[in-house]
Amino acid sequence: MRIKSWSLFLFNLALAATPIAKAQQQTIDERHRIPPIDVAATFTTERTKTVGGDCGCFWLQGGTAEANIHLFHNFSAAVALTGSHAGNIIPGLDVTQIAVMAGPRYSYGTSRWTNRVFGERRRTNIFGEVLFGGVHAVDGMYPSSTTLKTNATAFSFQAGGGLNISLARGFGVRAIELDYLRTSLPNGTTDSQHDLRLAFGITYRLHR
Repeated sequence: MRIKSWSLFLFNLALAATPIAKAQQQTIDERHRIPPIDVAATFTTERTKTVGGDCGCFWLQGGTAEANIHLFHNFSAAVALTGSHAGNIIPGLDVTQIAVMAGPRYSYGTSRWTNRVFGERRRTNIFGEVLFGGVHAVDGMYPSSTTLKTNATAFSFQAGGGLNISLARGFGVRAIELDYLRTSLPNGTTDSQHDLRLAFGITYRLHR
């Protein structure tokens, strides 16, 4: 009888401990769970100009590779690498720029809609972000107080947002992105550029 009593006691103790073990395992899993990461590849076009004053404007064209790590609630951290180029701005002068920026992003899920192709309701979201970093420019003309250089590196700042539309299997589209971009490349006058950037492309969620 004593053996049966102890066996029954241990069995009940094991049953009671099971939910606790599952809860602890879930806590460990949540602690080590990889947060959702979105990546994107977009075509980018940027309206800029050579110097201050009258326009003399031209369009840089290129692409952006982007990663966005979700942190908590609707907040995430974004990092973007953009390469762009414009040829023959003036006879014999080209411009190539590479910018690396990072900063916070806030996303807000909007209404769901029915996709007739996939037959499911898909989510759209809008986002706003502020990115800081640097830009390196080559093949241009960047005057200083003492010399004229063909390359320069400067601070860059970007603020804007866009619209993402989810499709299937983690894929989606960046329907539109509109940003204000400020760079501090030397130009002989204000040493600053205030540009308009447009982008669109594809997105993919690595962890869901």
